[in-house]
Amino acid sequence: MITIAKSKYETDVKPRLVEIEAWKRDGLTDEQICKNLGISVDTFYRYKAKYSEFSEAIKKGKEVADIEVENALFKRAIGYTYKEITKEVKDIDGKKSTFIKEITKAVPGDVAAQIFWLKNRKSNNWKDKRENENDDTKLIEVLDKLEEKL
Repeated sequence: MITIAKSKYETDVKPRLVEIEAWKRDGLTDEQICKNLGISVDTFYRYKAKYSEFSEAIKKGKEVADIEVENALFKRAIGYTYKEITKEVKDIDGKKSTFIKEITKAVPGDVAAQIFWLKNRKSNNWKDKRENENDDTKLIEVLDKLEEKL
């Protein structure tokens, strides 16, 4: 009976795909994941090219993180409300009573988050410095006409 030795990928990496996805979701770099797995960066990229399930775990983890950050940025940009629940214990006529107080608080939209969102999502309208080629072209035309008259 011949037994074929399993590769390091099969024994050490494949069983940890869910963990690898979580690491990527948590923002770990490829280098940090390599260290956690005990593999080189070259091996990491070779596995990524060779094993689709490895590549998908990395991609899926990054996508989840990106979506969560996008959602948090959007929420911060537009503002939101939340409920704050507190318990108060009061002594009324020698008896302790617990009161639960629920307050809805509002967090206004964050202007910095709004600007960041607009510059990245609608950059044509929200650039810091707009380049207007038409103005330069018109200026050159006017200068050329003036030069002809001289």
